[in-house]
Amino acid sequence: MEWQPDEQGLQQVLQLLKDSQSPNTATQRAVQQKLEQLNQFPDFNNYLIFVLTRLKTEDEPTRSLSGLILKNNVKAHYQNFPPAVADFIKQECLNNIGDPSPLIRATIGILITTITSKGELQTWPELLPQLCNLLNSEDYNTCEGSFGALQKICEDSSELLESDALNRPLNIMIPKFLQFFKHCSPKIRSHAIACVNQFIIGRAQALMDNIDTFIESLFALATDEDSEVRKNVCRALVMLLEVRIDRLIPHMHSIIQYMLQRTQDPDENVSLEACEFWLTLAEQPICKEVLSGHLVQLIPILVNGMKYSEIDIILLKGDVEEDEAVPDSEQDIKPRFHKSRTVTLQHEGGEGEEGEDIDEDDDDDDDTLSDWNLRKCSAAALDVLANVFRDELLPHLLPLLKGLLFSPDWVIKESGILVLGAIAEGCMQGMVPYLPELLPHLIACLCDKKALVRSIACWTLSRYAHWVVSQPPDSHLKPLMTELLKRILDGNKRVQEAACSAFATLEEEACTELVPYLSFILDTLVFAFGKYQHKNLLILYDAIGTLADSVGHHLNQPEYIQKLMPPLIAKWNELKDEDKDLFPLLECLSSVATALQSGFLPYCEPVYQRCVTLVQKTLAQAMVRTYRARQLVLKTGNELCPTSHGGVSTYKDMYNQHPDQYEAPDKDFMIVALDLLSGLAEGLGGSVDQLVARSNIMTLLFQCMQDPMPEVRQSSFALLGDLTKACFPHVKPCIAEFMPILGLNLNPEFISVCNNATWAIGEIAMQMGSDMQPYVGLVLNNLVEIINRPNTPKTLLENTAITIGRLGYVCPQEVSPMLQQFIRPWCTSLRNIRDNEEKDSAFRGICMMIGVNPAGVVQDFIFFCDAVASWVSPKDDLRDMFYKILHGFKDQVGEENWQQFSEQFPPLLKERLSACYGV
Repeated sequence: MEWQPDEQGLQQVLQLLKDSQSPNTATQRAVQQKLEQLNQFPDFNNYLIFVLTRLKTEDEPTRSLSGLILKNNVKAHYQNFPPAVADFIKQECLNNIGDPSPLIRATIGILITTITSKGELQTWPELLPQLCNLLNSEDYNTCEGSFGALQKICEDSSELLESDALNRPLNIMIPKFLQFFKHCSPKIRSHAIACVNQFIIGRAQALMDNIDTFIESLFALATDEDSEVRKNVCRALVMLLEVRIDRLIPHMHSIIQYMLQRTQDPDENVSLEACEFWLTLAEQPICKEVLSGHLVQLIPILVNGMKYSEIDIILLKGDVEEDEAVPDSEQDIKPRFHKSRTVTLQHEGGEGEEGEDIDEDDDDDDDTLSDWNLRKCSAAALDVLANVFRDELLPHLLPLLKGLLFSPDWVIKESGILVLGAIAEGCMQGMVPYLPELLPHLIACLCDKKALVRSIACWTLSRYAHWVVSQPPDSHLKPLMTELLKRILDGNKRVQEAACSAFATLEEEACTELVPYLSFILDTLVFAFGKYQHKNLLILYDAIGTLADSVGHHLNQPEYIQKLMPPLIAKWNELKDEDKDLFPLLECLSSVATALQSGFLPYCEPVYQRCVTLVQKTLAQAMVRTYRARQLVLKTGNELCPTSHGGVSTYKDMYNQHPDQYEAPDKDFMIVALDLLSGLAEGLGGSVDQLVARSNIMTLLFQCMQDPMPEVRQSSFALLGDLTKACFPHVKPCIAEFMPILGLNLNPEFISVCNNATWAIGEIAMQMGSDMQPYVGLVLNNLVEIINRPNTPKTLLENTAITIGRLGYVCPQEVSPMLQQFIRPWCTSLRNIRDNEEKDSAFRGICMMIGVNPAGVVQDFIFFCDAVASWVSPKDDLRDMFYKILHGFKDQVGEENWQQFSEQFPPLLKERLSACYGV
């Protein structure tokens, strides 16, 4: 018997659906409660599908709402539906996929996809054949509804459709979809391309087998009158450029001509999709070759696309000049992610690991309109093309730029300033002759009466900060800094934000050049504290932290501390322990503590205590959650799956299955607190001793070092290393428990965790001296393996080399037998580091190990010579150690052999060794 609704029940459900559309919050709450009650009855879902598919007399919004509530139930409870209910829903969906109403068809499509996302594609074998069959229906609605559902399935399950689990249905589906590229309805053509497009990036075999037909069919649709079809054609070509450029190369000239037209398409969705083509092409090796001849057409098109559209200006409130008193709405504030502390070494140029600190926010400044739009895409395309063509781009750009920058229309002028910022990186060399004239003009734009012009001028100037700092300070740095500081106090929030970010970039470039202006800078930043709304306050913390990083100990002056610390501590006291705004403030204080050193002492106690409390609270919450999860496991009878971390990963599973009963563990508070404790230990040095003595931080650290979350371990090892340097007597009693954990974390799968654990082991070795002996075996093999691994990042290689050297320094007998296994990579990874304490201790260790096992270095002695030559000024006793080893080797092999050996040296190395060591 087919299921039939009870009339009274049906009326009740309809009333509920009507009520749920009421704007009254009390009614809404009552509806929610009623829904929860009704969800206890499985056949409630039958009523919902019945209203969606059969009650054609009801209005469409009510029917669609019924389907959407059912979709949510499927999402949350599908595994508990009785088979009869699930079957009824599936049958109704397939029977009504061709409903006359587009809204109802779309809702049924969403419902089908939600069921398939529950792993039902395998247990609903008739679904795909039936949908594909319905594509042939004479009835347009049935064909369109089926295509709509298929498109959603292709989007959600592209990998599964290609797998053997379903007998590779794509082999039938792809040729079928291709037939519909010629359909008379634009909607159907568009669905067909969109379905096939889902399989390009994954290089689905069924598509690769039909690739030429696909490309021909795309070309046939290139000038389709329907904008949705054109958009999907452009999207397909952009993806093919990435995965099957070989097939496009023969047609590349025509494709580029086509994309030039489409980038100017009157429909912005099409022009945006086409504009992506230039971004993707710039990443291909053939870009320069195929695009050179088209730059003359392309550059003006991209520049034109960089203007704000009318809708952008409305959304950005472009005509609002003063809004600083308007409170921010919370949804405007993007979540911030804390970047855990990674210990790195100083290199020759003083830069960190290349590519490690790329600023993800380095976009033109309208990021509150975070939707990707034609303006942003055009700017990004110009930026990457400037990096491909370098100064060859300028002849096409410079004639346009003058007209833009001096235009009386502010929208055009603004786009010109954005163009200048976009090409800054790629065309810097060619721009240098024009900068002395351009910079004053850009600085003048910081005072423009239009806020959007002021804000883009901030961003563009920040892109030239490196050049500004390379000039005499009075020529550009001083005027730029003066004007940017005024903009930090602008009446417009967008300008405040852009100015603060630009100033942080300038700080990073200028470093100690800013010292003479510190008083003036701090006055401005502190004044902004009283002026800023919520969102910009968070950016202000960043600017202050960056200032502290850039000027370091120069900040440690009573007058500066007096200006800076009271407002920071006032904010610190204002924020509650569970307030996410603590993150940026903790990060900022961490930089300030490191810079102020002893100057931070008067403020350190409450800050230290709060950090310890945050760590303790987070650990306690995680334990309570794990305990509750275990209780739930016992209650539901699920077995705890054995994992290396007890019940924690099971807790995660429980959280995923019962999100309503648990909050996800939020360990960011703990990570940021550990990092600030590191900053305190680094800044205060020995003065942190008293604070550590009066707290249980070592016990907490023992727990954090074993946390399942890599970022927590990463920060705890950084703190362990800093505490080892600052107050080792408190660390020493824990070494026997800590060392095995450190050994387990020498796993390069988690680069930053491994890096910090390695560094901490080296610091402990230096403090332990020969007492390190029992622990060498726990770590040495892993360290030697890491230093010999291909593609290990530079920072990790250097830290590993230093730690091996330090272990050899304190325990040469234990480490030297393995010398031959690591000496070559050891030497090559440390030759680029500046002279410093860490390098000094590591090289002493190598010298001592060579003393114990000279045979271990013989085969790679040239690498040792090269590493020794990388020292600018070693301490006298270290220089003596080098001298003895070099001369010892020379005496051992004899003058003639040494001559032959040193003939292999590059001239510079030969010269240095001769001048410094007389060999």
